[in-house]
Amino acid sequence: MFPPTLPLFIIEWRRLTALPISLSRELAPVFTCIVLVARVGSATATELGTMRVTEQIDALTTLSTDPLRYLVLPRLIAGLVTLPVLVLIADIVGVFGGFLVGTYKLEFNPVAYLTQTEQYLETMDVVSGLVKAAVFGFLIALMGCYHGYHSRGGAEGVGQATTHAVVSASILILIFNYALTQAFFSR
Repeated sequence: MFPPTLPLFIIEWRRLTALPISLSRELAPVFTCIVLVARVGSATATELGTMRVTEQIDALTTLSTDPLRYLVLPRLIAGLVTLPVLVLIADIVGVFGGFLVGTYKLEFNPVAYLTQTEQYLETMDVVSGLVKAAVFGFLIALMGCYHGYHSRGGAEGVGQATTHAVVSASILILIFNYALTQAFFSR
């Protein structure tokens, strides 16, 4: 028969591999982007909405400047580029935090943690999280720009545009997370 400590060893081994994989595939991209929806999406919608209701966007058009190219495109590119960097930082901090908690609080073997992470964390796990982050960053910027650019009705309209931007981006992140996870990992 099995020694009585074997089930505990199997549970410890599973916990060692679960954190880096779940963090890089799902937790870091989704949580980081949901937090940034509240900060970046709302700020983008508010800024462009205020520019719309104070007719600054109309002034750009009068000056023969394309407001989409001048105001929206840089925000879309920034969302596309910066979110993967933030998610990579979240991955690194999360795995290191898991190492600290696992080794010092839960008394896991530090060498086993690093070995299991290196052995079971695949490049595709990290790449899928970074691709998700790029898509989510684009969605956050797109929803903030869209709702802010099309806001009407003064301060109340800007507030509604901000709320709509945050809610729509959050829902789209969850929908695209499911779709991208299926695309990457359904076999």
